Amino acid sequence: MKKYRKKPVVIEAVQIHTTNISMVAEWCSGRVLWECLLLPEREIDIDTREGTMRAHMYDWIIKGVEGEFYPCKPGIFDKTYEEVELTETPLHKEAKNFDPMKEE
Repeated sequence: MKKYRKKPVVIEAVQIHTTNISMVAEWCSGRVLWECLLLPEREIDIDTREGTMRAHMYDWIIKGVEGEFYPCKPGIFDKTYEEVELTETPLHKEAKNFDPMKEE
């Protein structure tokens, strides 16, 4: 049987914490489940191509290469992904510093 390696693709991801759960849910168009207001543990339901998936506290939410969102357990995320430092090209720097109101 042949073996295959994942292509190196840069993705966006964020880990769910009590302090960012609403922002994460908004980012991935998910729904925060507030079953008990006294408990800090919340969950997010995310509609995926495979149906609704539930993300739990400390799971990672990944935005895939086609713009799709899905949850990933921390252990799997740690084994599969590493943080990348994106380098800026001169064009990126120029675009970031562009001010349309400033006359040249």
